[in-house]
Amino acid sequence: MRELNIAVLDEELPFPLTSGKRIRTFNLLQRLATRHKVTVLCHRNPDRNESLDAEDAFRAAGIATVVVDRAVPSKSGAGFYARLAGNLLSPLPYSVSTHASPELSEAVRAFANENAVDVWHCEWTPYAQVLRDALGPRLDSVPWTVMAHNVESLIWQRYVETADNPAKRWYIRKQLKKFERFERWAYSNATASIAVSREDATLMRTEFGATRTRVVDNGVDVNYFRPQRDIERDPAQMLFMGSLDWRPNQDAAEQLLNEVLPRVRARVPHATAVLVGRRPPEWLRVLAAATPGAELHADVPDVRPFLARCGFLTVPLRIGGGSRLKILEALSAETPVVSTRVGAEGLELTPNRDLFVANSTDELVNLTLDAIQRPDELQDTAERGRRQVLARYSWELLAERLDSVWTAVARNPALAEA
Repeated sequence: MRELNIAVLDEELPFPLTSGKRIRTFNLLQRLATRHKVTVLCHRNPDRNESLDAEDAFRAAGIATVVVDRAVPSKSGAGFYARLAGNLLSPLPYSVSTHASPELSEAVRAFANENAVDVWHCEWTPYAQVLRDALGPRLDSVPWTVMAHNVESLIWQRYVETADNPAKRWYIRKQLKKFERFERWAYSNATASIAVSREDATLMRTEFGATRTRVVDNGVDVNYFRPQRDIERDPAQMLFMGSLDWRPNQDAAEQLLNEVLPRVRARVPHATAVLVGRRPPEWLRVLAAATPGAELHADVPDVRPFLARCGFLTVPLRIGGGSRLKILEALSAETPVVSTRVGAEGLELTPNRDLFVANSTDELVNLTLDAIQRPDELQDTAERGRRQVLARYSWELLAERLDSVWTAVARNPALAEA
């Protein structure tokens, strides 16, 4: 197996590992950089100190970087709403148009002119547009892959279903139609489209014409997330983890604080909800502070102590796609999980054996109450879930799978066909 020259296009350098996407990207690239020459081309991290730490981490991992001095615009403030309004005139979804910068496209074009790239890898679907802008007609003759952390259209469809404001629902429908067009182009034109679950791969084939799909699941560092049996759990403490700057997680956190926790505390007054995540918006901080039994911990350096102390992880997602790394981390640490159906989708885990899964808010409340009152039975599910995670979801196994996709695409694009 020869060394490949892999060029990865991404939003930023995924470090520190404070979100599911960052965790996945870094863990896979770190392992594959021991076999191939990997270069990441991306925008600058918004936090300057974070940028320096990220460049050090990538240098230590043996991964080359080309970072353009432009950060992706923030999703707050008057400028954000002005950009949303301006996007009405664009054929591209907002998430694509704000990430497809001329600066990054020029860097990709220059890199292509100076290097013999075996595979171009778009680490998030919107970055297929950067590659299209940079290479133009040449894109038809080069091997390239696109990593769909989520099928974005599915997320936007769920936004439509949960939006309670008519004007907001109208705008979201516009974004949904744009994403459907864009994903149809990206998935059907890539040499190989990579999904994180079998469900997403099926959706990409049936709805978006992706005839060359592969699945590389989300994973977990099973050596880092290990059971800490010397720490006593609080059966009545539910833990919510996730990037709190991601709208589906914000919606889930709001549901937890407004709907689930008050109803649970009406039956179990000492029940608590601990929220752990990066970059929470101010409104969520205020809501958590005002909600009895809730506490919020922002940007923590290590989530393992929270996993060890809680009674169980709660995943009250209503909106989402792909699969949840936080569920894999919890089960790897032998922390029980109570989730909605949306939260648990995309993972090869069996409800009532490896975790508990609810189909409605009412059912989630009832399962939460059962979890608090039957901690021993709940812990049994976590032990079974850990065995399943060890067998299927370690990063070592998944790096092998991604390596096989890259090798097939580089050797002969036809070999990537499903």
